[in-house]
Amino acid sequence: MVRVPFENISKLYYNKLYGLRYIPDTNLYLDGIERFNFGGTCYSNNYYLNQLLAYMGYNAMLCGADMSTPDAHLVNIVFVDGREFLVDAGYAAPFLEPMPRDLHKDIEIVQGLDRYVLKPKDKLGNSELELHRDGSHIHGYTAKPIARRIDHFEDVIEDSFRDGATFMNSLLAVRFFPEKSIVINNLSIIESEGSNYRKSHLKNRDEAARAVEKYFSIPRDIVAEAISEIKEFGDAWS
Repeated sequence: MVRVPFENISKLYYNKLYGLRYIPDTNLYLDGIERFNFGGTCYSNNYYLNQLLAYMGYNAMLCGADMSTPDAHLVNIVFVDGREFLVDAGYAAPFLEPMPRDLHKDIEIVQGLDRYVLKPKDKLGNSELELHRDGSHIHGYTAKPIARRIDHFEDVIEDSFRDGATFMNSLLAVRFFPEKSIVINNLSIIESEGSNYRKSHLKNRDEAARAVEKYFSIPRDIVAEAISEIKEFGDAWS
């Protein structure tokens, strides 16, 4: 979570450079992390985390999570000592530790403007997570404990590259540290520490590219190239 950021710059860049309309393969994903300090969105970050956990000997299920459409998000459910944990490195959220699913009451994580609420499992065994921002419930997902292969998500991943898709029309880069986070969303930058935050405006795309380079060490020429064809920035949490 600290080394591999959530970002859609690589998604835009690889789509423009290679016509990629799926998650990068293992070599391209790791090469992007090493050479350009890339990360990815939920599909790539959580899928490759799942592969890493399995390689390390964990019993980790790759699972779909519903948003406004089915399986619009990808999570991991990991089994340790008879317990289940939600492990999600792809929601641009400060989930720095596994979150238990055997809850009797809500658990909350607060970072700046955002409050994340994980609820006890419902009757179907699903886990609902809510994102509240500045007091309003704006987003969330329902994680379903059904093991899936990555090819189960082929259609929804391809759909995420369509012209009107959220991450083809916005800039979102999120980096976490043990005690703070940096969020660059379109032409704004938010620095949070606990419940405190500072929000600044970026004047233009060039300034946004420079900010990404400063805080994420992703080369600004790559950032500029990636976002150059976005006609108008949209809501990354739509």
